[in-house]
Amino acid sequence: MSLEITLFVIFALAAAVSAVMVVTRSNPVIAALFLVVNFGSLAGLFLTLHAQFIAVTEIIVYAGAIMVLFLFVIMLIKPENEQKFLAVNKKIKLTAVFLAALILVQIAYIILFANPSARLNPDLNASVQAGTIESIGTLIFTKYILPFEAAGYLLLAATIGALVLAKKKFE
Repeated sequence: MSLEITLFVIFALAAAVSAVMVVTRSNPVIAALFLVVNFGSLAGLFLTLHAQFIAVTEIIVYAGAIMVLFLFVIMLIKPENEQKFLAVNKKIKLTAVFLAALILVQIAYIILFANPSARLNPDLNASVQAGTIESIGTLIFTKYILPFEAAGYLLLAATIGALVLAKKKFE
């Protein structure tokens, strides 16, 4: 077994275990921390698939910015005051267990019987080069410079608008 396959299996197991831990923890802060572990595992999976840009974006955007936002929201809503939703609604719990079992059966069927990889293009070198940071950066700053600049100006306008709205509330 090669190093690449070994790392893929390790990252896949870590992602699966941390995903289960996210949905089974009763403390939302601990669940959010397991979600960070899941994002890191997914970034490792993307690296083994030669998608460096998506891996870096996964770490910066999701594990960084989105998780900070999640933790702020969790701290603001004070989850210890909430009642147990699934303890009150038994039918929803049974429906969720049934749907989870159905999805598990579908995933097992795809893994064991279907062969979606047989239809893939055998030219892997082109797909590996398409996901590198260098090729994406070259495309953004040559072919797609106008949409890139337009998105930058839209984000600048949104930031200025948010600051103006926030300043009016404090005065």
